[in-house]
Amino acid sequence: MHHISIRTANIHRAIAFYELLGFTVGERFTTGYTLACWLTGLGGRIELMQIPQPKPAPDAFADEHYVGYYHISFDLTDQVESLPEWLTSLSQKFSQAHQTNPEQVEPLKILLAPQQQQIGDHIYEVTFIADSDNLPLEFIRRQTSSK
Repeated sequence: MHHISIRTANIHRAIAFYELLGFTVGERFTTGYTLACWLTGLGGRIELMQIPQPKPAPDAFADEHYVGYYHISFDLTDQVESLPEWLTSLSQKFSQAHQTNPEQVEPLKILLAPQQQQIGDHIYEVTFIADSDNLPLEFIRRQTSSK
């Protein structure tokens, strides 16, 4: 996959959010009528596009009848020892950034606290957070094989 594209109400707030997750801004450009950029991190690339006159996104996480793209998932298996500890550290980082720059950064919104989930033959730690536009992001960490 080359990249995932996310439309955002405020590209500067979105950049600040993804930078706190560990992404770095690569190219900045315009797509006809709007500001855009590519960010790389956590093993992937995201394109952000600012939308003039944005409408709120549907609540893909809470609305069980929502149809469409649901979330982006990042595998942190090789990057962190414990998903709960990583999330606690990330929450603190967002809180500090919010205190320093409340116009740009909101406290981290956790949609689902870390929990174990069996997927196929593996047991994963799984957590969900919301990005700066309240779009769900999943973070997983493989713990064991169930065999």
